[in-house]
Amino acid sequence: MNDQAPRARRQQPHTPGGGRRTGKPYRRPRKDPARIIAFEALRAVDERDAYANLVLPPLLGKAREQSGFDARDAALATELVYGTLRRQGTYDAVISACVDRPLREVDPPVLDVLSLGTHQLLGMRIPTHAAVSATVELARVVLGDGRAKFVNAVLRKISADDLDTWLARVAPPYDDDPEDHLAVVHAHPRWVVSALWDALGGGRAGIEDLLAADNERPEVTLVARPGRSTTGELLDAVGDEGGLPGRWSPYAVRLAEGGEPGALRAVKDSRAGVQDEGSQLVALALAQAPLEGPDARWLDGCAGPGGKAALLAALAAERGAALLAAEKQPHRARLVERALAGNPGPAQVVTADGTRPPWREGAFDRVLVDVPCSGLGALRRRPEARWRRRPDDLKGFAPLQRGLLREALRSVRVGGVVGYATCSPHLAETRVVVDDVLREGRTGAELVDARPLLPGVPALGEGPDIQLWPHLHGTDAMYLALLRRTS
Repeated sequence: MNDQAPRARRQQPHTPGGGRRTGKPYRRPRKDPARIIAFEALRAVDERDAYANLVLPPLLGKAREQSGFDARDAALATELVYGTLRRQGTYDAVISACVDRPLREVDPPVLDVLSLGTHQLLGMRIPTHAAVSATVELARVVLGDGRAKFVNAVLRKISADDLDTWLARVAPPYDDDPEDHLAVVHAHPRWVVSALWDALGGGRAGIEDLLAADNERPEVTLVARPGRSTTGELLDAVGDEGGLPGRWSPYAVRLAEGGEPGALRAVKDSRAGVQDEGSQLVALALAQAPLEGPDARWLDGCAGPGGKAALLAALAAERGAALLAAEKQPHRARLVERALAGNPGPAQVVTADGTRPPWREGAFDRVLVDVPCSGLGALRRRPEARWRRRPDDLKGFAPLQRGLLREALRSVRVGGVVGYATCSPHLAETRVVVDDVLREGRTGAELVDARPLLPGVPALGEGPDIQLWPHLHGTDAMYLALLRRTS
């Protein structure tokens, strides 16, 4: 297992076709809408570097307009896409053991069909004969009869054993190479396993729990923006969809059964939104940090797409404070405006670069910078990201992260508080950034212990910063450091 994505794919168009059997009448392949949608989504992820959470909903929406496509079909397509992407590295290792050529020599569309079939065989409760036959039918539709024969032969080899047996065969023993073993078994690139293990610390059990949590389907979590909606309203609205109170945030509601949050009136009106509970806790900790002196001007310096800004704006309004939300990218700034629509207190959105801010020094009492990062803390939600990221990507983020934190410290008044947040637990994006900026001493600042600001939330680390984890908190792996400007 190397540090790159498990597939070196050849991005090329494919043409359905291939030979037909002789001696038997030709049978037109049966089209399975759910599996065709899953294949189309995987092709978009491969060919356009698209994200599944962006390409899948339109495909499902179009299919729902057709008769016969129901919620069960949508659920099947969704599981096929996300499950296949999450376990891609594991499935590639299994497929590689069943073909007579390197994976890079297998046409990418064929490999996508094989991956879909492997997930049905090894990762879902679909009977073996049904998984093989349905996938071969898909191959006939999208690849042609000739390549469907190849798919059939490979899947029959894979179907001979269960997942545990295959893992024992294709993963190196843990004692020989712990990181490579975990990479294959839990479908993460080796470098990601290493980085997460360094950030988490501890022994084998903790990292295995974390990697396993990354491969689970995350709950959809709503936030009731204070002063505009309540958790009671949201729980009543979701009704039979299995709404539960949040674990840690007083404003969170979890949709245990998934559902369609965009259909809720409170979400349509921007009185509530979809927001991971970890993101809610970051905003709450900043808002609850003790201050001496005025508390009237708040800043979200990296506001897009607007979830934290909307929660901060609502919290600020309850205190008579105003929020300025800054976002560099115009299209993301428009998303922030939409999230802030109807906020009861003063809130403004500006298109501005947080590393070259247009506001004066010391203009704010509280500042949040949720900086661009590798996103390794949200692999549950964007499973394809683990295969796209490279260690060198962190070098590109490093100057931006440090620049945003420096300017955030300049933007807050003496005595004010800055929250530095990332959706990544990688040490190079968290503590190393904070330590480097503090060591520079361009602006006097000291760390504030953030843990007491989230009472009842366990396992927040040794402090003074906070690291949340999917396997411990059920949230994305959000990081937060609070710094008070001293001079």
